[in-house]
Parts: sequence; structure tokens; C-alpha cells
Amino acid sequence: MVLSRILCSADGWCAWRPTRLTLLFALVAGLAGTAAAHFNLNVNIRIIHVEERADDLRVLIRLPMAYLIADKLGPEQADGSRAPAPYSTNSTEDEVLVHYLDAEALRRDPGGLASLIAEGHIFRSEGRALVPEIGRLRAYPALKQVPFATLEEADTALKGEVYPDDFEATYVGDTIVDVEIIYRAPESLESYTIESTLDPGLPGQEDTANLVLIHGAGDPLIFRVRGLMAEPLEVSRSLFEAFFTFVKEGVRHILEGTDHVLFVFCLVLGATLLKDLLWRITGFTVGHSVTLALGFFGFAPKADWFVPLVETGIALSIVYAAVIAISKQQHAGTIAITSLIGLLHGLGFSFVLREILQLDAPNIWQSLLAFNVGVEVGQVAIALVVWPCLWALAKYLPTRMTLVRGALALPCVAIAAIWIGERSVLFFEAL
Repeated sequence: MVLSRILCSADGWCAWRPTRLTLLFALVAGLAGTAAAHFNLNVNIRIIHVEERADDLRVLIRLPMAYLIADKLGPEQADGSRAPAPYSTNSTEDEVLVHYLDAEALRRDPGGLASLIAEGHIFRSEGRALVPEIGRLRAYPALKQVPFATLEEADTALKGEVYPDDFEATYVGDTIVDVEIIYRAPESLESYTIESTLDPGLPGQEDTANLVLIHGAGDPLIFRVRGLMAEPLEVSRSLFEAFFTFVKEGVRHILEGTDHVLFVFCLVLGATLLKDLLWRITGFTVGHSVTLALGFFGFAPKADWFVPLVETGIALSIVYAAVIAISKQQHAGTIAITSLIGLLHGLGFSFVLREILQLDAPNIWQSLLAFNVGVEVGQVAIALVVWPCLWALAKYLPTRMTLVRGALALPCVAIAAIWIGERSVLFFEAL
């Protein structure tokens, strides 16, 4: 069985991305025995708009409902039953306990759910927590959510019924919540921190994409944070700090993307001369920079088959780079093909960027540039680690380098072959 997860952005765009360590994930999921493990985190993005006003901070938050109640499921009884978490109902489907949104409970008392959000998001100034006041709240099935990328869109999203009658029953894991909270601020407020105490214990919560948009004097600033936001985010008006959060995300993506790492590794492995390496890196950089932008702005097919097709191509590119490394071929055609492969990887990068940044978000080009810079930094970091090691081996074991290259490249081919099989299945299923 091929495990996968659906990654959805706040504007409803989704990508189906196969997991890398299928067996390990299955093992971990099977061993997870906590109450939270019964909830799915199908929507994994949190957006926080902070409007800095004269005497308060108006905060508009969008987050998955599962974050709020997954750890509040009742204890297991002798008969195996459990009391439902607040604002939810329990059901059994195919002998698996599942959880639906209790829309009537939410309509009766939206303030209770809003209070959970306020309690879980702490704003501090000079070490003291600001007092929250609850405002409006709305909830949506994930596929019916409205735009939330700008302050104006977020404000519009909060107008209307808490949960309209024509919305169908939905799983808690497929429900998102928007809320307005006012934090009264002292007159001397110059800086503040934002943190979250929510820790629902959900698989995948460490990959939550958090976008924090600060609306004060001048253009909005965007900060990108991954995970639970347990560590305080210090808000400043520094363009560099906001820029750097996206640089870090670019670095993180290429270093955590095993397929990208293996391709760059094989690229370095196959370059016997430093100038060959520089030309290959340059070609790859130009290629993926072009399609990163084009893919992000929507100049790519949106059919269900396109994402698995691109990821299958990325796996094939690893095989190509490994074969070139073993054969030690150095020619202009290799550089041209590497540039074309860069186009393919750029589409893969764009899928991730669209998950964490909305098309109509402010300062879009700065964020796009910062993410691309981060990808380059990560790529160069891989080369700086691998190249000196290969150089040392070539110097002290010159007669063994063919064996060394084969020993390093063949496992990459084997791993890529598995991915090609998995991703091809997803591609044909999506046709």
C-alpha cells in the first residue's frame, strides 16, 4: 500500500505528495495509541493576521479545528467507547472511530470554541501576556473555505453565519476555523512576541505551515514559521528578519526533501572537475528558478495527475544523475540535460511554496526570492559537504574511485526505483 497525504493551502489548492518513509510511517501510525491519533490533520496551515492599531492588536486567525479539540477526547471506557471531544460527535466507520463536527453545538456556543483559540495563542509585551477579547468566529468545510491571504480577505471571511445550514456534515479533520481576537495593548507597545500553547498530539503537526502577517505602518511583513509555534516569535519591523524566515524554509525544504538531496548528491558525485560541478549547479539553478516562479503563479497544469507525474520525473532524474556519475561522462549535453532537469525540480519546489504562501499575499516577490535563495543555500551546502570528501578520496584512493562511485550511486538508483514505482501508480490512478 502506498501511503500519502493531501496538503491543502488556504485558498483550496491541494497537492498529493507521497510519503518518503512509507514503512516507518505505517509503523509509527500503528503504534500511536493516544486519543489524538484518532483525528486526522488533513488541513495543516495556520494563518495569523495581526493588525497593529492605536491601543490594541486585532488578530484574525485561521487554523484546523483538529488543533483545538484533538486532545480533549474522553477517556476510553470498559466497553471501548469514548465521550466525544467538545463540538464533535463520534461515529464508527469500517470499525474505526471517526469524528464529525457538531454543527448545532457550534452554532449554540461559538464563543466557547473561540476561547480555546484565544487561550492557545499568547501575545506578550515586556514579558506580560496581553488580555484577549473574543470577537467573531466562523467555521468551514475545507473545500468551502474562502480566501484568507490578505487582511481584507480575512475580515470578509469572518462576516456571516457561524456555520451555514447548507454546509454538509464534515469530519473534524476537514474543518477549518476563523476567529477574531482583540488583544488590548499598553500605550508603550513597541515590540511583542507570539506563541501557541496548542499541542494536540496529531501526526504531522510538526509540519504545520504558519504564516504570520503583520499589518502596521508601511507594507505588511510576512513571517514563516513551521510547527506548533511553541517558541515565541518576536515581531519586529525588520524586512531582513521576515525575508530570512522564507530563506530558512527554502533551506529546510531541499535538505528535508530526500529526492532533491539525492539528485544534488549524484550531481556532485558525477563531476570529476570543479568546473564541471559549477556548470552543472548553474544549469540546475537556472532551470528550477524559472519553473519555481511559473509553477507558483499557476502556469502549470492543475490536473490531479500532474503532481505525481512531476514527482515521478524527479525520481527518474536521480537515476540519470547516478548513471552519469558511474559512467564519468563529462560533456556539454550533460549540462543541458541538467538544466532541463532543473525545470522539473522547480515545479516540485513550487508545489511546496504554494502550500505555505498565497498567490495574492503581500510582498509576494520578496517571499518568492527568499525561498529560492534558501533552496540555493541548501543546494550549495550539500555540494560543500560532498565535494571535499570526494576530492580527498580521489587523492588518496585514486585507483578505487570507480568502485567508490558505484557503491555510492547504486543505492541512490535503488531508492529512486522504488519511488518511480510508487509515484507511477499514483499517476495512473489519477488519470
